[in-house]
Amino acid sequence: MNTPKIDNSVFKRLRFVLVETSSPGNIGAAARAIKTMGFGELVLINPRFPNAVEEEAAVAFASGAQDVLSGARIVSSIEEALQDCNFAAAISARLREFSPPVVSPRAIAGQIAGDVGLKAAMIFGNERFGLPNELVQKCNVLINIPANPDYSSLNLAQAVQVLAYECRMAELGDRVQAGDIGFQGEMAGVAEIEGMFRHLEEALVAIEFLKPDSPKKLMPRLKRLFARTQLETEEVNILRGIARQILTPKQDRKPKQ
Repeated sequence: MNTPKIDNSVFKRLRFVLVETSSPGNIGAAARAIKTMGFGELVLINPRFPNAVEEEAAVAFASGAQDVLSGARIVSSIEEALQDCNFAAAISARLREFSPPVVSPRAIAGQIAGDVGLKAAMIFGNERFGLPNELVQKCNVLINIPANPDYSSLNLAQAVQVLAYECRMAELGDRVQAGDIGFQGEMAGVAEIEGMFRHLEEALVAIEFLKPDSPKKLMPRLKRLFARTQLETEEVNILRGIARQILTPKQDRKPKQ
């Protein structure tokens, strides 16, 4: 019997909660922000407009993330928003005298991504008033984004984007996803590269750029330079073609097609 594989990645365990959001455009922009980072669960607590997800501005700012926007749940209390969650993080630029432990976005992202037992929620307040103290006190941690202290004002969707990005990076690490864009050729072998250097050295001597009786450090420096490029076979062939053209008398050269 095959046991179905359960996706315990942070993308399936993290929800984003917006509290009493005033602007439908910010809701749409937040939906876009979390979708670009691979998340999809959005919950709205008492948005200013009852049908906020259908407002023209919300749809426009979602810009391709309409599935996240239309799938957002609208609830009337923090208890409903946190149903099935066992960890809650409040996001605020304003520190409180009495609050949960204050952590950075990167630290909390690492904690949530690293503990598959956490079903977490990131909670963002109203654009103007932020989060009320009583709601912050219900959370496990308070996240403070370390912005410029002289101008720390972040748009709601920008704050959502910062947290979504940090959580994505905590899950994926520094792995770069290989794409289908761009040519990826076959890496050149040692013998191919050595043959290229001999050919190139001969061409440099022919144009008197390199003195054969006093080569000094030119060729070692060129080898060092090309070693950093991870030459492909086609690139080696191009360089050898240049050397060949240099070494061929002008009257014998064939015109390039």
